[in-house]
Amino acid sequence: MKETVRLGAGSGFWGDAMDPALELLERERLDYLCFDFLAELTMALLQRQKAKDPGAGYVPDAVAIMRAMMARARATGTRLISNGGGVNVNAAAARIVEDARSLGLTGLRVAAVEGDDLTDRMETLFADGLPLENMDTGARNLADFKQDIVCAHAYVDASGIVEGLRQDADIVIAGRVSDNALYVGPIMHEFGWRYDSAHLDRIAAAIAIGHIVECAAGCTGGMSSRFDQMPAMGRVGFPVVDFRSDGTAEISKTAGSGGKVDPLTVAEHLVYEIANPRAYLMPDGVADFTTLEISEAGPDRVRVAGARGRPAPDELKLVVGLRDGWIGESMAFFPWPNAYDRVLKAQQTMLERFERLRLQATDIHFDIIGLNMLHGPAAPAIDASQANQLPELGLRCAVRTRTADEADKVRRAAAHLWIMGPGGTSFGTPIKPRPVISLWPTLIPRSYVRQTVAVLQA
Repeated sequence: MKETVRLGAGSGFWGDAMDPALELLERERLDYLCFDFLAELTMALLQRQKAKDPGAGYVPDAVAIMRAMMARARATGTRLISNGGGVNVNAAAARIVEDARSLGLTGLRVAAVEGDDLTDRMETLFADGLPLENMDTGARNLADFKQDIVCAHAYVDASGIVEGLRQDADIVIAGRVSDNALYVGPIMHEFGWRYDSAHLDRIAAAIAIGHIVECAAGCTGGMSSRFDQMPAMGRVGFPVVDFRSDGTAEISKTAGSGGKVDPLTVAEHLVYEIANPRAYLMPDGVADFTTLEISEAGPDRVRVAGARGRPAPDELKLVVGLRDGWIGESMAFFPWPNAYDRVLKAQQTMLERFERLRLQATDIHFDIIGLNMLHGPAAPAIDASQANQLPELGLRCAVRTRTADEADKVRRAAAHLWIMGPGGTSFGTPIKPRPVISLWPTLIPRSYVRQTVAVLQA
């Protein structure tokens, strides 16, 4: 058994840069390169794609990246792990196998991990009387909206990834595993850990490290409060983890790459998107982040130790996507002099057009770009005379409706500003209406989820 397993973070989201991951593969001797592509809303978007095309529903980047890297990974003995299977894991795995054959990589093994998709089992959950309480609002009437359900995916643990690796997969592709499960899985596999009391702290350590690196450049200088001190972020290095069997780890990046790894970049991402730092609840276990010791181990190298953990929760998070109307949106920009007065006139004109068009809306929202678009009501106060001296301002309008036809009235009203609006108004391309997907996060007993693993061979 190895004493240290070496992992690289290859992606933090769907659309992340590929070149830093290639740099890791080419310049670092990795046991695993892990790719996170999914967000909560992503599953609903992928389900919509699959509804139009039964062969779609996976993240296209996941397949393209595997094709670009699989030959090099096989040569170096690096195994690739991804959650880019989205809502159609088998289709993604089949495509990867097809690409492997076209590259002459015969014998390459691809594990497809499924079990998170409960979309077709929602009636069972309703019939069994599960409360399915909305974790954000406390509502319990999800059944009232069952005709609007687009998707339902549970956040599952790393056990499917572990099984795929046990079956000698060169590439593992999964659906909605937890983000850090991409790292917990190979660590547990390499060290032979089990979900038992003897390994609680070590699994917690794997969860903590997975959380720190799951957003790739997020712990090597990206999103940092010290953004002005981060060198060459356009050439940023993605993180490398040397994880030891005792649960300690060191995080680094490729020498000469951009960004920075120090205790603060690591700590900043440790607290990213968490609630209770004493109880970070994940499908694989519960980690206590307050016990972690983060220290500098050398230039661009940080040691993380001291993790403590508790058993995995009895319930898993289930995120249900619901159709929830349409959004109509517009954007226009106004020049000095009197840019603020022009914005207010344009807003008044659009409201009058909505009235004439008999717009049926559940919500109408305006932002003044340059004054309050990001901060909203918390934006610093500025009087009209000051605002009118600004070189330019923009006006964004977003309207929520029940139908696409109603949402399209926003595009038309915005187009009317071309002549009805203030002089000097500038426009971009008219924005088409788009459907709204609302998320209903809830909890279900773990017993409702069973992961399956199928291995395909090129």
